[in-house]
Amino acid sequence: MIEIYTDGSSRGNPGPGGYGIVMIYKDKRKELFQGYKLTTNNRMELLAVIRALEEVKTNKHKIKIYSDSKYVVESVEKGWIWNWQKKNFKNKQNVDLWKMFIPLYKKYDVKLIWVKGHDGNTENERCDFLANSCQEDVLIDDLGYKNQTI
Repeated sequence: MIEIYTDGSSRGNPGPGGYGIVMIYKDKRKELFQGYKLTTNNRMELLAVIRALEEVKTNKHKIKIYSDSKYVVESVEKGWIWNWQKKNFKNKQNVDLWKMFIPLYKKYDVKLIWVKGHDGNTENERCDFLANSCQEDVLIDDLGYKNQTI
């Protein structure tokens, strides 16, 4: 089992933002984070999950992803994204990211689990710290946000 914790944030919505990831497999731990000049909270929440799945090197293990984003977790677990996909994401935001997410999600045995944010979950708190602290680092452009038409 690979356990992944993710969080995304933005100061202002839109505003500068970032994501934080903690990946745990057996006794190995990896942390990832990146900051962006102008983005939204939902984009960072979803991008965190995408970047984490991009880091997985094998499909031999089940993956549990813990996120405090109901936007991400419910969109997948309630099946909304499949209807959005059938309608070519008409009138939906973050289409670029959902299109990146879907093939990654299908590649692995993934279960998304919602956790309450800022509620004492050590790994979620760490992700929150990473997502917020990287907003002070070298920020890059979120080209998907800049190119969004909705």
